[in-house]
Amino acid sequence: MYDITNYELIKIRRDFHMNPELGGSENRTMNKICEYLDSWGIEYQKCASKTGVIAIVRGMNKNKTDETSPCLCVGVRADIDALPINEETNIEFKSVNDGVMHACGHDAHTTIALGTAKIIKSMESQLDGNVKFFFQPAEETTGGAERMINEGCLKNPDVDYVLGLHVDPSLKTGSVSLKYGKMMASSDEITIKAIGKSTHGAHPHEGIDPLIIASNLILSLQTLVSRNLSALNSAVFTLGSIHGGTTGNIIPDEVEMTGILRTLDQETRDFMKRRIGEIVENVPKASGGEGKLFIRESYKALINNDEAVNAVRETAEKLLGKENVVINLFPNMGTEDFSYFAEHSKACFFNLGCKNEEIDAVYPIHSSKFKLDESCLKIGVKLQVENVLKLLKSN
Repeated sequence: MYDITNYELIKIRRDFHMNPELGGSENRTMNKICEYLDSWGIEYQKCASKTGVIAIVRGMNKNKTDETSPCLCVGVRADIDALPINEETNIEFKSVNDGVMHACGHDAHTTIALGTAKIIKSMESQLDGNVKFFFQPAEETTGGAERMINEGCLKNPDVDYVLGLHVDPSLKTGSVSLKYGKMMASSDEITIKAIGKSTHGAHPHEGIDPLIIASNLILSLQTLVSRNLSALNSAVFTLGSIHGGTTGNIIPDEVEMTGILRTLDQETRDFMKRRIGEIVENVPKASGGEGKLFIRESYKALINNDEAVNAVRETAEKLLGKENVVINLFPNMGTEDFSYFAEHSKACFFNLGCKNEEIDAVYPIHSSKFKLDESCLKIGVKLQVENVLKLLKSN
């Protein structure tokens, strides 16, 4: 069945690793993806500002095309962009682009999706449904998933299930981890301005001190989670920067703070943003000042579908053994724009182990020293092929 070798997968992955590109600029990466698809006779189209690719394998087995049992369509997503990180590894195929590195494993994700596409294409005469492959740009930056979806990647034919994975250097190679339901958080970027009135530091009574306003806001916002949410719910609010003033003897006009809000469902997200707004509006009034809040909405919460997770779990336990399938009890407060796919189709996003201490593949993602055990590539392909076949038969 698996007419792609580990050698071929490693060759593909190393080429991507040596030539990383940032989100929105994945032109070489996109062209290489198209070259592989062309060589395997796989239909595709470019999208998302021409750096994303949608490929499709149309099943030719017509046994399920009657109206009572329509064909299903399964999507497989891979993110293709790299990070603005200078690689500090000793591997022979390290990045040739200064300051850019595949430090999050997207080169592996792309390779696994390509390997899966090649094998699925070789089986098209046996497929009862269709399989789409989403090579998505800009996961690390501006949300390429949303752009692909807005351009209709989940339509014609409509995608019933969508699969995604992420290499995980905390999991040994040959293992996976799964999470039912809420898996990863939504993200909102928060900017708060504490506005006062500038005056000389020797005459503070003649002004309104935004530093005091900012201090009170910080203290009030630190109770946002602990005193507004149930202990059985989860959210994170973090202020990571504060800037104001130019010299020590002048009270400035304003102080600016920036941070993030992470939540796990839309109801909690809306509530927390409303409470932040109320605090920012009212606390400064006690000092005679003003507060302004700016929120930039980012990724949605990633919520897996139980049916899709069950299918992936069954496949993983069959291929890897039950002892190598970890079921996570708690969500990750990080973000992942696969959440946009999960909002529209039944989805399972899971983690693929790539840790190998013998080759120093132990560093976390986004580290300049990140490495992975390349034997995870073939495992990822086998899992995704079996996942696709299982879901196509779920009718």
